[in-house]
Amino acid sequence: RNEFHFYGGKKLPGVCNFLPGLSGMWSHTMTVQDYQDLIDRGWRRSGKYVYKPTLKKTCCPQYAIRCHALKFQPSKSHKKVLKKMNKFLSKGELPEGQEPGDLMDSACEDAGPRGSTKACPSELKCAAVTDVGQDKAEPLSAAEVSPPTSSLACQKDPACSGADPSRPPCRKAKDLRKERRLQKEQTRQHGVSLTKPAPSLAIQPKSLEDLVSELLPDDASHRLEVRLVRSSPPSTQFKASFSASYQVYKLYQMAIHKDPPDKPSESQFQRFLCDSPLEAEFSPDGPEVGYGSFHQQYWLDGKIVAVGVIDILPTCVSSVYLYYHPDFAALSLGSYSALREIAFTRQLQKQSPKLSFYYLGFYIHSCPKMRYKGQYRPSDLLCPETYAWVPIERCTALLDESRYARFNQDPDAGDIRALKDVGRALVLHRRAVMPYVTYSRKRKGASDEREVQQYASLVGQQCAERILLYRS
Repeated sequence: RNEFHFYGGKKLPGVCNFLPGLSGMWSHTMTVQDYQDLIDRGWRRSGKYVYKPTLKKTCCPQYAIRCHALKFQPSKSHKKVLKKMNKFLSKGELPEGQEPGDLMDSACEDAGPRGSTKACPSELKCAAVTDVGQDKAEPLSAAEVSPPTSSLACQKDPACSGADPSRPPCRKAKDLRKERRLQKEQTRQHGVSLTKPAPSLAIQPKSLEDLVSELLPDDASHRLEVRLVRSSPPSTQFKASFSASYQVYKLYQMAIHKDPPDKPSESQFQRFLCDSPLEAEFSPDGPEVGYGSFHQQYWLDGKIVAVGVIDILPTCVSSVYLYYHPDFAALSLGSYSALREIAFTRQLQKQSPKLSFYYLGFYIHSCPKMRYKGQYRPSDLLCPETYAWVPIERCTALLDESRYARFNQDPDAGDIRALKDVGRALVLHRRAVMPYVTYSRKRKGASDEREVQQYASLVGQQCAERILLYRS
């Protein structure tokens, strides 16, 4: 059974309490369905610590965000990131610095102390593994990140200037030139001018999969391989690459977040990114790799250059963290890995139809540099009061007016999994499982009902009846 130690807003030794009023739980073990239900109520995990920000009490509210992976279409900035990687693999040309559109990577770097993030290129040759890691998702250009309120208005207001929806869409000059050349050729062959232009062939945009798996020339300068290894419980492949992966993480933390050399220790790496409460589960209608916690390793010419830490859950792939070798920061690996993980989600969905979302963690609208996750559309934000998913376009207008907002505009809507009876919450006391109402009768001393009530309200009635809350 799942077992939790709940800490409601208490400061814990050795835990980063970065938000006032943060609620957290130490989870010894947890099913993937329970964690799926928790993240659909605004929870996230860091190692075995599961936490939920109190949005009304923080200066920078963090809203859970998810992308509809099946409907995702790469933007111009996304295509640029993928082409940059393919060019590097083909010709060996490493771009100098970040492009203006690489907001996701710059936002991740700005989250830590500022300063030079460039590592000596010679270090790459010496490192056992060169992993490219970065805190997920890279932002788009400012125009792509800002909510498309003006375009929506144009569709509804006839007086609004802009493209006339009753007229055919604009066509590329290249297509028009091809059409004119075809007309002239037909005129020469038949001796008469055509009254109607020859129909031009519709050019289908490349899919995300086509862009990601674009064929490289035989003489390509580099070879990139992406490997999925289970991190908890650790697989043989994970154990074999642990040291190399850790070295990349250490370089990343020192260069990007300015950690002193002794801070990113091997034990800290283990607790933060390798330990997980999620049980490895397999289901007949689930993905072949199963559910649970994994590392998605990016191997460049036989060395790790980046690692994406992910959880595979019943309805989503949840991004936990990304770290990479600083020498490859110019490749926009935050954005690149997010695009690869969206493509991976779509691949898993073919095996498990209900697994169709990509969770990017938290979206912070009140900090402009941290809006980059909103570029992966279509996407939703989680309403902090009803726990309903709402299209981001409807949310950003509200967040422009106030840092905290209820996204569900139906005044009668509520939390369908709200706590109704705290007495039915399960607790573990002296190795015995019992409902809280039974435990409260046996308990001697001060009542802890207020704390249990808070816990059960945050996890919801269904999870409270499945998860075991530890009571001493």
